[in-house]
Amino acid sequence: MRELRIAVLISGGGRTLANLLRVQQQGELPGRIELVVSNREQIPGNEIARQAGIPLVIVPSRGVPEATFAERVYAALDTYAIDLVLLGGFLRRLPVRPDYRWRIMNIHPSLLPLFGGRGMYGERVHRAVLESGMKVSGCTVHFVTDELDRGPIILQACVPVEEDDTPETLAARVFAEECRLYPEAVRLFAAGRLVVDGQRVRILPAPAGKTTEETA
Repeated sequence: MRELRIAVLISGGGRTLANLLRVQQQGELPGRIELVVSNREQIPGNEIARQAGIPLVIVPSRGVPEATFAERVYAALDTYAIDLVLLGGFLRRLPVRPDYRWRIMNIHPSLLPLFGGRGMYGERVHRAVLESGMKVSGCTVHFVTDELDRGPIILQACVPVEEDDTPETLAARVFAEECRLYPEAVRLFAAGRLVVDGQRVRILPAPAGKTTEETA
């Protein structure tokens, strides 16, 4: 399996970054997190990167034109020769540069295309799910395109919505699935098993007798 050079982009607490680091330390991530890019100065996720000894590049986004911001982010990614970019609670739109097409993933805490788009993140998503009366929710890993939360879907996982759920209890149940699903998507990418066909992502079968982790 290909060993990836991974970058994680963050805007907040860094829970997704922390989970990916845990999976990496367990030897279950096909590569290494070589860079963290943050668009905010004072967030807990920055400290997670520093404590892990990972290079951290802060690219402020407030008041910065989108094209300028994107240029600075890609300059950092290019410097570290990044193979795969993972958005982990990154709250600024990043236009996809042509050479990064199908090399940027995001994880969203709902079953897209439901409850996605501008302003739909974190507790807002889970509150909207509860207010809608949905009986299930979940999470989605997708490739990033220039249209927010509309890129081709790689993997999804469902969780039940319980009668006494709050946004916090539902969020915890969804996040447990995020912790499992995102590394699996990375493993499939590293194994060359993801093929984008229009708006669909086809997952190629693993070679006979091999698991995702063993696929070359």
